[in-house]
Amino acid sequence: MTRMLGRPEHAHVNRRFAERLDDKGSLIVVHRGVATGSVAENTIEAVRAALRSGGDVVELDAVASHDGVLFAFHDGMEPILLGVPQNLQHLSADRIRTLRHLRIAGSARDGRVPELGDLLAALPDDALINLDRSWPWWETLLPWLDEQGVTERILLKCHATDETRLQLLRAHPEPYPFMPICRTLAEAERIVADPALNTIGIEMLAADADSPFVDRDVIVGLRERGVFAMANAEVLTSGPPLFAGLDDDRSVFGDPNAGWGAILELGIDAIQTDWPWLLHAYRERRLVRA
Repeated sequence: MTRMLGRPEHAHVNRRFAERLDDKGSLIVVHRGVATGSVAENTIEAVRAALRSGGDVVELDAVASHDGVLFAFHDGMEPILLGVPQNLQHLSADRIRTLRHLRIAGSARDGRVPELGDLLAALPDDALINLDRSWPWWETLLPWLDEQGVTERILLKCHATDETRLQLLRAHPEPYPFMPICRTLAEAERIVADPALNTIGIEMLAADADSPFVDRDVIVGLRERGVFAMANAEVLTSGPPLFAGLDDDRSVFGDPNAGWGAILELGIDAIQTDWPWLLHAYRERRLVRA
């Protein structure tokens, strides 16, 4: 029997995520796709590489140009990835179309920043996407997503404290699967209890082991209420640990049982990672031992 995610009235919308979780047991969420070799993050090639590396869900970022065209890019990374100082939010779509990813320079591909619509259209029908950083543009993005026909394949997210964006999601007629970013259990409980939101997961931020999210009973309690729990194992270059130091670095350069394994032992259903092929191999070894 497929695990129920979200509210019963939205079972048809949440079916693909529920079936993927039921099939895999735990989900590998690939952070910005796989960016290695001549592949840049948030590109069609990065998503394809993520899926071929064992990813179950691919996290992508969205940004709108100054004139409202949606692109797949993590804004703020322009100097590092594109070699320009301006945030894409402040550039026209035509100007963005002239930019090239530095990582792809010299390869056979042109290195353009993909428009979000082109990227979604290029993906296989069974690809599941976690769309990050899109919430500043929800007023226009949500109706645009409706036109793409991707309701069952897109998992939206925003901070649990962002009441302005939450109200846009509540009011929108299409019940997109939703995963709030939560720092406290109270935030998670409030969102899960909200009948106007189609909440199927919780992205849990835990600065240290004292966080209530680093507690198996809490995770089980969320699961019983029809949501999955996701921990971030990716290691960012700034800020506190995303999940109590149980991260990719510990897993890849030390003992994976002390990183990814410790996360899974808590009963957490999804791990976001920059190393999907290694996490996939680790998950398979755990299944064989079980």
